[in-house]
Amino acid sequence: MTAKLGSRIPFKFYYDNLSQPCRALEVFFKRNQIACELKMVNLGKMEHMTEEFGKLNPFQKVPVIDDDGFVLTESVAIFRHICRTRKIDDNWYPADAIARAKVDEYIEWQHIGIRAPCALFAFAVFFTPKITGQAPNPRQIEARKTSAIKACDDINDVWLNGKQFVAGEQISFADLLAACELQQLLLTDLDPKEGRPNLAAWMERVRQLTNPHFDEAAARLVKISKKHASSKL
Repeated sequence: MTAKLGSRIPFKFYYDNLSQPCRALEVFFKRNQIACELKMVNLGKMEHMTEEFGKLNPFQKVPVIDDDGFVLTESVAIFRHICRTRKIDDNWYPADAIARAKVDEYIEWQHIGIRAPCALFAFAVFFTPKITGQAPNPRQIEARKTSAIKACDDINDVWLNGKQFVAGEQISFADLLAACELQQLLLTDLDPKEGRPNLAAWMERVRQLTNPHFDEAAARLVKISKKHASSKL
């Protein structure tokens, strides 16, 4: 039976913090002191491809939660479910219809607007060569970098135009999703903050409002990105 509103029953959270939406959820859970049991699924070791994990999520992806037998396998659905069943501060997903709609607006845009271009660029630069052992394709890299630059510009020029946060004047889950996607660019040569003052100031606001959890969730990514950068020297 699914936990009722205000429940303190811990749920199981299957995640890998190299995954952007996993990091966003991890920070959200810890920042709101939501009781959960962390279950690391190492994507690099292909732990998501095991038969056991496939029974939990046939799509064999993270994040996943198991809330007292109720399983969800998509990050935004997980976020909304937790908002409905646990007590969280209103700013993360406001009760006010208009304020909530602005959060939803960003969440719906983000899949194609920023997640696809930034993730595909990071994949082409870092993950694909690691998996295949082949050098990155220069033409593909350039095309994907152009798309990622456009996504960064959209955050700076549109979503943060005249606002402190992407959905308004208070931090929300939309900001965690956006910041964690942009963070993935640490694996590339594209610094989203460079030449984008709105974005740079906003990322620092998000970090300060969610630390130490934001830095903790990103620690593995930062370590890997530094190792990758030094290997190219």
